[in-house]
Amino acid sequence: MRHTTEDRHRPAGTEPLGDDRSAGSPEPGSPGCLYALSQPPLMLFLGVVAGLVFLAAAHDLFLL
Repeated sequence: MRHTTEDRHRPAGTEPLGDDRSAGSPEPGSPGCLYALSQPPLMLFLGVVAGLVFLAAAHDLFLL
């Protein structure tokens, strides 16, 4: 409960420290999530995992 009690322990006349991160926009240099999804190794990994999940689901559905 730090966010509810920090005002009680602050000396009089001092302002709370601001957060350095901006709440709205990412940094202009950060490529973002779509850039990460466009990388071939990540897509290969996700494809293999999705294939294994599909095979397990098909096995459970048709063979058990």
